[in-house]
Amino acid sequence: MEVITMSNEVYQNLSKQLAEMRSQMDDLYNKQFYPLKERWLDNQEVCHVLNISKRTLQTYRDNGLLAFSQYQAKIYYKASDIEKFLESNYNEAFQDC
Repeated sequence: MEVITMSNEVYQNLSKQLAEMRSQMDDLYNKQFYPLKERWLDNQEVCHVLNISKRTLQTYRDNGLLAFSQYQAKIYYKASDIEKFLESNYNEAFQDC
């Protein structure tokens, strides 16, 4: 077994970097798996989730297909509303019997 020694300063720096990496990983995990109905999404996130352009998203807003909230120039959508939108446009697969 090989023993590696390091100064306290190097150890503290390494420990700090590991803690920062853990925090970043937790943030990524929470963005990926956080319950949808408790989140607010911005335009970019909604476009990504629905795989649509910003212009299409604007059309959905204009036609009243998606509810939204606007604060200054930033627009937000409840994730639960996005989920309802997807559910309302869900088509069952046909099964041959």
